[in-house]
Amino acid sequence: MRRLRRIKILATLGPASSDLAMIRRLFEAGADVFRINMSHTPHDKMRELVATIRNVESSYGRPIGILVDLQGPKLRLGAFAEGSVQLQNGQTFTLDSDKTPGDATRVNLPHPEILAALRPGHALLLDDGKVRLIAEETTKEHAVTRVVVGGKMSDRKGVSLPDTDLPVSAMTPKDRADLEAALVTGVDWIALSFVQRADDVLEAKKMIRGRAAVMAKIEKPQAIDRLADIIEASDALMVARGDLGVELPLERVPSLQKQMTRMARRAGKPVVVATQMLESMIQSPVPTRAEVSDVATAVYEGADAIMLSAESAAGKFPVEAVSTMNRIGEEVERDPIYRSVLTAQRPAPEATAGDAIADAARQIAETLDLPALICWTSSGSTAVRVARERPKPPIVAITPNIQAGRRLAVVWGVHCVVAEDARDQDDMVSRAGQIAFRDGFVRAGQRVIIVAGVPLGIPGTTNMVRIASVGPEGDANL
Repeated sequence: MRRLRRIKILATLGPASSDLAMIRRLFEAGADVFRINMSHTPHDKMRELVATIRNVESSYGRPIGILVDLQGPKLRLGAFAEGSVQLQNGQTFTLDSDKTPGDATRVNLPHPEILAALRPGHALLLDDGKVRLIAEETTKEHAVTRVVVGGKMSDRKGVSLPDTDLPVSAMTPKDRADLEAALVTGVDWIALSFVQRADDVLEAKKMIRGRAAVMAKIEKPQAIDRLADIIEASDALMVARGDLGVELPLERVPSLQKQMTRMARRAGKPVVVATQMLESMIQSPVPTRAEVSDVATAVYEGADAIMLSAESAAGKFPVEAVSTMNRIGEEVERDPIYRSVLTAQRPAPEATAGDAIADAARQIAETLDLPALICWTSSGSTAVRVARERPKPPIVAITPNIQAGRRLAVVWGVHCVVAEDARDQDDMVSRAGQIAFRDGFVRAGQRVIIVAGVPLGIPGTTNMVRIASVGPEGDANL
């Protein structure tokens, strides 16, 4: 199951894609990582999906990543006496702590933390931004607002606060229960919603204790101002364009997507571009031309992965959506402009031995036009460092650690193989050639470059580069 593209594909599972046959088809079509959205998935169903994915993984012998996406805090209005009201532009509307059902002049806001943090001039966006209010008078018991953009408002609609820094954790009691259940099940990535600051990520990491990697979802304006700190605290980043586009002007989202992609690459952290990438394919077997261009833009920018949400979870054409993403990725990566964009955006290596080795290996591989760059990696860090360089040859990562292999499923350009650790350097070189030969990356007589850490099996010690020739049986020698 060698992919013919470097960018990875995440597919969300749901009602349209929960059984073994469909998950198998999605993997064959190009899905590298499967996302389980805990907003809609009870624990029993989550465990069932994980078991099914592991079944598919074992039948293909290739690591598959599983990402569990935590719901995060859901801020909502209370109820209205008549179920709904019509808010008019310019009218006054009050949000308060009174639990009495609301009317056209007021409604309960069952979140004292919002009332405590709101200040005059702050915006409130209701129902995904369809209705917009501006706070004019605020206390800990109520907020008097002016309706700037009116519309129909009904029970329990969501509230977004683009200007307000809320003193709340990114994890609710539900998220903590979901997180523990996911960790016990053995998932690989945790996507953290409602991230406002680096401390939110660090709080989650204290609970996780290394049992999974943390992907920070950037969907709040407050996170944009602290992006560098959040990236440093996280293992990966998700550009959650849907919620980001509710709380920020839509025209800002494309430039923020580019900024986040480049910042994550400079930091050597995987970055996923998500939300509404092929939205029309929920109902249609083919995407719009604009959607194809949107997906292609993320590929050109060098993102590690692109994600399908409702398209694969609840749409009518989940396999076609994955296949479409797969074809777009392959086509963009054949374009000579793609390579020139990646090269122009290549960051300078960090002043560490590992990054210097990764940069040198990339230069050697491209200068000698080698067919593969092979990494022996225990923790996965060597392969991540090499992927940061976006080398021209494919990256083959060999690891004895199945958990590392599954986490690498989201990383750009990495074809991961789980194998017994090398006995010594000669065995490492020989089996590197055999594995690359077996998986179709090299032919007999070609040379490969091998990057590893010595002593073998110690994480984070990338310090060796070897060039080896592949023999007639695939074994490599110096």
